[in-house]
Amino acid sequence: MLTGDRAKYLGLIFAIAFSTFLLENQTSIFAGIMRRTGSQIADVTDAEVWVMDPATRYFEQTKALKDTDLLRVRGVPGVDYAVCLFKGQPVARTSKGEFSQAVVLGIDDATLIGAPRKMLLGSWERLREPDSVVIDQAGYILLFPGEPLELERTLEMNDHLVRIVGISDASAPFGSFPIIHARYSEAVNFLGRERSQMAYVLARPAPGLTPSELTRRITEVTGLRARTANEFRWDCVRYYIANTGIPVNFGITIAIALLVGLVVSGQTFYLFTVENLKQFGVLKAIGVTNRRLIAMIVLQALTVGFVGYALGTGLGALFFEVTAQKIATRGIVLLWQNAVGVGVLMFLVVIAASLLSIRRVLVLEPAAVFRG
Repeated sequence: MLTGDRAKYLGLIFAIAFSTFLLENQTSIFAGIMRRTGSQIADVTDAEVWVMDPATRYFEQTKALKDTDLLRVRGVPGVDYAVCLFKGQPVARTSKGEFSQAVVLGIDDATLIGAPRKMLLGSWERLREPDSVVIDQAGYILLFPGEPLELERTLEMNDHLVRIVGISDASAPFGSFPIIHARYSEAVNFLGRERSQMAYVLARPAPGLTPSELTRRITEVTGLRARTANEFRWDCVRYYIANTGIPVNFGITIAIALLVGLVVSGQTFYLFTVENLKQFGVLKAIGVTNRRLIAMIVLQALTVGFVGYALGTGLGALFFEVTAQKIATRGIVLLWQNAVGVGVLMFLVVIAASLLSIRRVLVLEPAAVFRG
């Protein structure tokens, strides 16, 4: 019965496959974009605690701290070390006229804590050299389009000429701006001078003390806002979900995919069952129980659902395999959590679709198939 009408059979599979692909595609892209909101936080691997002004709610929103705040944090019991971090967004220009606003992160001069550890070319240790910066690969391609990766090129920021001594493999940021690392003493000159320049204090707890406990101590002692790196990343995600239209846009697409999967597959499966009522009637006439008939219908629905889900997931994996090779979409992948969640959702969809048609079979009189 299931494969007898090829058009309806393939229609059911297509509806499930299309819904699966769209759901996995949109949920994975949404998760990837949200993960990008805290990418610069994740790239700092040698500090577990971020200290900021109490008004700061996410990474891009910074209010400068006083220089004395660094000393106050260092004086909190349990702090192994604490260093400054500058964040600014000056305009970077090349000698060929290309320019772009950039995210400049100024790291501690003495320790270079916060420097990128994944390097494609050069070395982050060279930041100790005068007028030196490290730029991420995507930013380099944006400022030097069509040119090979090469060190010792120059950039100009706020009338300061700097040399590129390293190209990093930084995580993809939320925006498309280049990510540039420099020493704190030089980075503050790339932007117009203000009285206070320090955006964050990066700290690490002493051995035997958890990051969560250290954040509590810093908040109590200094009155500043202290968050673990993981907590701060989730702060960024929550901010963008609550204050941007991104969730609404993706939510509409996800709702449409669910509606298509439920309505199209439900209607098609209902018509398929109605057109096979005579066959079901014959089965009831020869003694097949309602429970067995229900099991048959559910099995047919699960078969269609499994084939459609497998095809949709395969298309989704292929899509992300192709797009993951591009600089702009790097890091956005098909997450296994999304694939499992969509699988459970499509299982519920095919069960709901089969339930719509079961009633017609249960109330069917076996003798009706022999009339006329």
